[in-house]
Amino acid sequence: MTRRLQLSETGGGVVVVTLDRPQAMNAFDTAMAEEMLALFGTTLRRRDDIRAVVLTGAGERAFSVGADLKERAGMSNDAWRKQHALYRDTFESLWNFPWPVIAAVRGYALGGGCELALGADFVHAAENAVFGLPEITLGIMPGAGGTQLLPRALGLRRAKELILTGEKFSAREAHDWGLVNALHPPGEELEAAIAVARRIAANAPLAVQGAKRAMDGGIDAPLKVGLALEVSVHQRLSASDDRAEGVRAFNEKRTPEWKFR
Repeated sequence: MTRRLQLSETGGGVVVVTLDRPQAMNAFDTAMAEEMLALFGTTLRRRDDIRAVVLTGAGERAFSVGADLKERAGMSNDAWRKQHALYRDTFESLWNFPWPVIAAVRGYALGGGCELALGADFVHAAENAVFGLPEITLGIMPGAGGTQLLPRALGLRRAKELILTGEKFSAREAHDWGLVNALHPPGEELEAAIAVARRIAANAPLAVQGAKRAMDGGIDAPLKVGLALEVSVHQRLSASDDRAEGVRAFNEKRTPEWKFR
């Protein structure tokens, strides 16, 4: 079977994962979901040399248009539920991934493709990118994080309008509303995302993981709980070899050599 995902190493602990079904606008089918679950749930998670991941789509037309409706045509209710359970497991492996994931979006990011971008830590997009959660127009609703992640990115009222109408929105709107961190000319968004990933990867790996964990774990908690989580993670980092190396390198005016311990 043809692989649905392509993995490329850019050096320095940065890996690019490409959804590789350009003929289907990188739509998710069962095989792609299984590959992604294995990749983010096991393969990349167990590698000690990973520091950041860039997620993108092959071709010019789309990042991903979500679930492959041709595969779903005629699917029984039971088969649909089982496939959706797989999709949820796949997306959860992305949400729970310990290293930063940056989405580099060009073209359409619709349905599950939009949810995939929402599930990344942040997004760099081409100026021609188009986002949307049109599931409501197909008699269903977002089911891979959209109803929870879009309100957190854009605010509840704006997210309600977009989800309940199924309307698409532009890259400029996504940027102005806070979903997209930066816009780039089409074709430059991937290199821009890789450049940011490399800047992240140059920092102390335990500190990167710790800061991500504190933000992700604290954002929806009461402030006191989030602050307590921050202190807990900070104290563990204070006892690390990398903390000592960082201070030592600063005083010796040299580049630190991180040990990931």
